[in-house]
Amino acid sequence: MLLRDVLYKVAIRSVAGSTEIDVKDIQIDSRKVKPGAVFVAVKGVAADGHRFIEKAIDNGAAVVVAETMPAEKKEGIVYVQAENSAAAAGYMAHNFFGQPSERMKIVGVTGTNGKTTIATLLYKLFTVLGYKCGLLSTVENHIGDKIVPATHTTPDAVSLNQMLKQMADEGCTHVFMEVSSHAVHQHRVTGLQFAGGLFSNITHDHLDYHKTFDEYIRVKKAFFDSLPSSAFAISNADDKRGEVMLQNTNAKKYLYSLKTMAEFKGKILENSLAGLVMSVNDQEVHFRMIGEFNAYNLLAVYGAAMCMGEDKQEVLRCLSVLTGAEGRFDYMVSAKEKVIAIVDYAHTPDALLNVLATIKKLKKGFETVITVVGCGGDRDKTKRPVMAQAACEHSDKAIFTSDNPRSEDPEQIIKDMEEGLPVAYKRKYIAIADRKEAIKTAISLAKPEDIVLIAGKGHEKYQDIKGVKHHFDDKEIVREMFELLDK
Repeated sequence: MLLRDVLYKVAIRSVAGSTEIDVKDIQIDSRKVKPGAVFVAVKGVAADGHRFIEKAIDNGAAVVVAETMPAEKKEGIVYVQAENSAAAAGYMAHNFFGQPSERMKIVGVTGTNGKTTIATLLYKLFTVLGYKCGLLSTVENHIGDKIVPATHTTPDAVSLNQMLKQMADEGCTHVFMEVSSHAVHQHRVTGLQFAGGLFSNITHDHLDYHKTFDEYIRVKKAFFDSLPSSAFAISNADDKRGEVMLQNTNAKKYLYSLKTMAEFKGKILENSLAGLVMSVNDQEVHFRMIGEFNAYNLLAVYGAAMCMGEDKQEVLRCLSVLTGAEGRFDYMVSAKEKVIAIVDYAHTPDALLNVLATIKKLKKGFETVITVVGCGGDRDKTKRPVMAQAACEHSDKAIFTSDNPRSEDPEQIIKDMEEGLPVAYKRKYIAIADRKEAIKTAISLAKPEDIVLIAGKGHEKYQDIKGVKHHFDDKEIVREMFELLDK
């Protein structure tokens, strides 16, 4: 493909060399550059791609795109100065891979909690409705029925467009993807044509990256601001920032709600371990999913299906039998003792409160709730005491433990969680840094029909300690303990 075609829509300041040359590949990682490739120098969180321009040229880069031009330009290399190289990478990757988003209907899901469940439910629903679909999520990516492991909530611009091209080439008509705040801020989705966008909610998260809550909101909102008039934008009317998200969008606006007037209106009639009974736009439906937070997720999915012209009765019939994403309110019951274990990805204060509120509503009244909770290392430290307080306040017992400590000392993370806890709560928890021991202790403390919540990691099959990912699966440990209980 000619360089001038790859540069379509890129805001360019200057060009040194010809844009009529043929481009073989596009990369933002200098180590992956091969002869004839374009190297886009992007300023990342951990490293600045401008430092690796020489390395990229040594590996065969024919074109360098950067915000700041190197002091010395090498002969035979085309240099393009872009206003924003991260945005340039988004447009260029989309162009290089044949603008795949324009060959399919792509729906983006953003918000603090619920993204994975909503995207997964949409993928499952439209697959059952007879479409070949793609899914890009925190848990896993799908191309039709083929599973591709996920490494990020939203992949980098080059990987993302490469995967979208593969989906389009293999006949996918719809793609449902999580759009993280990092992805919007880092222009990973720049250049993509979205058929629609969904907003779930916004709460305290990622302040280690965005620094302020206002900035976090602004970045989320930027996704909706960029939607075209041909798209739809659906937001949660019950979130206090739900309508703010849609203020400046050109897309067709819709709201969903359990509490107020909205285009997609729901009402919970029953909520138990057997599932939800809801009224959806005045039609009563029984769903297999549990909890108020899933009522919102189901309404968002229903709304998107309506916006894409699907039949209401068929959509509700299909949704009624679907289950959500792995590690989202996954519950298991031991055969003999009837101890209930719930594994959930809740890793923000609001998500933890939502899960505990759901458990409270499902209780018959006498069961003890034991919560195992930790906080991730190298992430927002301000939420650590908030998570600890939520666990103590809404559980009968809490066990503070490790999540993914990464480069931090697990004992120090637990100390941060304990900081400022009221004296009354200090009798309600114990600290066990070893996560496996913490889970085993929680289940051994449980009596018949007690509920053990294991929060924070959900679907993850590893624990990140000092840069090494060790195999770790909360559900595996629960199953081991249940076998011992039931002997």
